[in-house]
Amino acid sequence: MIQHHVYTQYDMEEVDEHPFIDGQVAVYTRRAPDKETTNEDSIAIFQVDQRTGILVVADGMGGAPLGEQASQLALQCIEQALASVTDTQMGLREAILNGIEYANEAVALLGVGAGTTLSIIEMQDNVIRPYHIGDSMIMLIGQRGKVKLQTISHSPMGYAVESGLMDENEAMQHEERHLVSNVIGANDMRIEVGPSLELDKRDTLIIASDGLSDNLSSEEIIELVRIGPLKRNAQNLQIACHEKMQTSAAGESGKPDDLSFIIFRQNLEPASSGSTNPEQTTEP
Repeated sequence: MIQHHVYTQYDMEEVDEHPFIDGQVAVYTRRAPDKETTNEDSIAIFQVDQRTGILVVADGMGGAPLGEQASQLALQCIEQALASVTDTQMGLREAILNGIEYANEAVALLGVGAGTTLSIIEMQDNVIRPYHIGDSMIMLIGQRGKVKLQTISHSPMGYAVESGLMDENEAMQHEERHLVSNVIGANDMRIEVGPSLELDKRDTLIIASDGLSDNLSSEEIIELVRIGPLKRNAQNLQIACHEKMQTSAAGESGKPDDLSFIIFRQNLEPASSGSTNPEQTTEP
């Protein structure tokens, strides 16, 4: 039975923390400041067994209909696909890919032009593999601030930064930074699968909606999370990001948006033999 924590259409007052495989995750999701409609982001932690699980962030498209339903559907399809896994060594990757395809079909069948980004980390013991569609970021950071993995945003601004035509700060302030060129729900959706990477004990892994990356630079994110207690890092991240969003009212570069992230770090000490599975919860 899959153990899970799922947050959809949810506004958190503070960061939550949960055990996950041989570590901890800190999670946060909240709609944009002063936004009257629902939070369109959805996030989930799925633990298949003691050694295997995935982390998921989906960002429903703002400006399109049913963004919150699109992100929720994506998580439901992923969970249903995971339920079919019997051999985690061989079957997890296939289940994730199948779940993404199911999600693409389900969102398209809403028939209203809905879409969502989707970023996933597969984790087996201390080895991870990223999957992503859209501009929700995945970043792996060493304790000294070395970036070991950073996905390229599937967007005009993401490609411009990657090709050297624009720097990150210019992209964060560009009037077209909201555009995304690859989403769940599109006929031409494509899945980008990254390489397997082994985690070091003090690495920090982040999966986040663009509410984070459109408001804080990579350098700012790294400095806020690379060292210190995980929950405190997550709290500092959400505070800094929301403060930046508030600056947009003064004509500065902040971008109010739904904000969601999952941060993972391994425990420095091995788990005891008496450890238990994480509690199964579903948030509204």
